[in-house]
Amino acid sequence: MLIVKKFGGTSVADKERMLHVAGICAEEYKKGNDVVVVLSAMGKQTDVLLTQAEEINPNAPKREIDMLLTTGEQISVALMAMALESMGVPAISFHAFQAGIYTSKVYGNARIQRIDTARMEEAISERKVVIVAGFQGINEAGDYTTLGRGGSDTTAVALAAVLKADVCEIYTDVDGVYTADPRMVPSAVKLKEISYEEMLELASLGAGVLHNRSVEMAKRFGVELVVKSSFENLEGTRVCDNTGKKTALFQLEDGAIRATQSLEATTMEEMLVSGVTADKNTARIQLTGIKETTKEIYHIFQKLSEQHIGADSVLMSPSRDSTTDISFTVPRDRLSETVEVLNRYSKESFSPIEIIAEDNIAKVSAVGAGMMSNTSIAVNMFEALHEAGIDTHMIYASELRITVLVDEKDTLKAVRAVHERLIEKRMKQL
Repeated sequence: MLIVKKFGGTSVADKERMLHVAGICAEEYKKGNDVVVVLSAMGKQTDVLLTQAEEINPNAPKREIDMLLTTGEQISVALMAMALESMGVPAISFHAFQAGIYTSKVYGNARIQRIDTARMEEAISERKVVIVAGFQGINEAGDYTTLGRGGSDTTAVALAAVLKADVCEIYTDVDGVYTADPRMVPSAVKLKEISYEEMLELASLGAGVLHNRSVEMAKRFGVELVVKSSFENLEGTRVCDNTGKKTALFQLEDGAIRATQSLEATTMEEMLVSGVTADKNTARIQLTGIKETTKEIYHIFQKLSEQHIGADSVLMSPSRDSTTDISFTVPRDRLSETVEVLNRYSKESFSPIEIIAEDNIAKVSAVGAGMMSNTSIAVNMFEALHEAGIDTHMIYASELRITVLVDEKDTLKAVRAVHERLIEKRMKQL
């Protein structure tokens, strides 16, 4: 078997954890399997490098930022190769150029375009553990690029796809995908399996377990993903192409739900909601006074796209003065850039669009297959929010999710209320 294993920054944060991860990889290798390892930078190294850049030049060129950030992963892979060699396991480390990972030219948020696997395949054939720097690539100019936050997940899935790996294991500081963040909702339950579609929605809406682009790529190329813990030898969550049936590990104990590893998986075919997420990195933009609706909307989103700013939860509504209003969300850390782009467009096009921005909000979402066809989900979700005394500022629904915007201060209360109503209450009924 060929297995790709990806470890995040907390998994290799120091010497002890680095050696622990090396032990996991060595054990897999000694079973006779071929192993490819993808690593992130150690601990908070990326944040440290960004802080150093900010101190030197707050407006540093994006090319130089990427040049700086790629050093973090290069340190990780070299140390991991040394650790494995010390255990008697032959290993070789590669950065992006050596691994042949070619990307688009966009600095800071590049996309993988192709991978030249020749050197990696040669090392695998020589029975070496191949260790690849995640999060990075090189563009057509030969410059380093980075794939955006969480990009090491995407590196791992891309390698699993081109190398035709049997499985891609993503090791994190949690032991799988839960129905909510266990730190926010102690009664959250670990799922044994989840579909690509549902996982993609959860990842896009702030779940934080997997990079959303990695899930998208896994679905496209049929890569089986398993989310596991770096610190405990527990069964993880399998992300795959299933029929929408959700499976969880749980038990009922005095009427309360407790996650457990000791019970056999219980199939929950009637569970309609896979998870509840919260995303505080959210800002809302409202545009009023749009006259030539189709033309204006096209140009507005074209300008945002040119700056690689993704809009989510887009809603359009007519105004009384024959104009149109549009509301959408963007990542909060890109709010100022978004407003700047919109102001520039308004001036250049002589279109007097009013721009209203809010950044003290959070996005709370319920995700599951068939949300639109099961109206009781929306009713119960809104009832739970009402009973918790939480006001909503915007509602967006699709076949896979219902999203509401709430005041940031109400985030925890909203997540717990929705999870209790849509998941915990339902599980008690099964």
